[in-house]
Amino acid sequence: MILHLSQVLTSADLMAVLDAVGNARFTDGRATAGRAAAAVKQNEQGTGPAVDGALALVERRLMANDLFRDAARPSGFARLLLSRYATGMHYGSHVDAPLMAGRRADISFTLFLSAPDDYRGGELVIEDTSGERAWKLEAGDMLLYPSTYLHRVNTVKEGERLAIVGWVTSNVRSAQHRELLFELGAAMHEEFGSRGKTTLYDRLSWIHNNLLREWMV
Repeated sequence: MILHLSQVLTSADLMAVLDAVGNARFTDGRATAGRAAAAVKQNEQGTGPAVDGALALVERRLMANDLFRDAARPSGFARLLLSRYATGMHYGSHVDAPLMAGRRADISFTLFLSAPDDYRGGELVIEDTSGERAWKLEAGDMLLYPSTYLHRVNTVKEGERLAIVGWVTSNVRSAQHRELLFELGAAMHEEFGSRGKTTLYDRLSWIHNNLLREWMV
C-alpha cells in the first residue's frame, strides 16, 4: 500500500525544520548506503544538533497522526535522515536495506520539505505490481510505502529538493496484513461515524482486533 498523508507538518513546523536545514552540515549521502545502493546514490545528508531536533519533531508529529498510526502500526523508527538534492543529483533504482541501525525496516517514507515549484525533476518514482508511478508532493506532505518496493529519485534538473526520509519498524510485519487492517479500520470508522455502535460495527471490531492479535510481532 502506498499512502499519501497530507500536511503532516503545520506551517510552523515546516518553518522550524527549514530553519534547521539552514544550520545543518551536509555530507556525502553515500555514507549511509550499502555498496550497491551507494553506486547509484548522489545526494547529501544533513547533520547537527538543529537537525536532530527537527527529526525528533517529525517523529512526534507522526506518532500523533491517526492516519499514520493506522497505516504503519509503528513500534518505532529505525532511522530518519535529512536529504538534499542539488541540481544534477539523483538516486538510482534500489530497495532499502532490511535493517537500519539494528532495527527492521518495514515501511519507508519521504516527507517533502520543498514545494514542487522549487525544483524541476527530482520525482520519487516507486515501482509496484501495477508499474511505476512518479510522486512530487507539496511541502509538508508525506508518502508512505513498503520498504520492499524498488524506488528511485529522478535527477534534479533545476533548483534544490529537500526531504526527510525515514524507516518504520511495524508491529505488523506483513504489508498485506497492514493493508487489510487499515481497510477494516476505515470501515469501522465509517460505520461508527454514520450509524454509531451498531451490530455491524461490533462484528468488524471483533475481526479487526483479533486479526491484530494474530498478526502482531
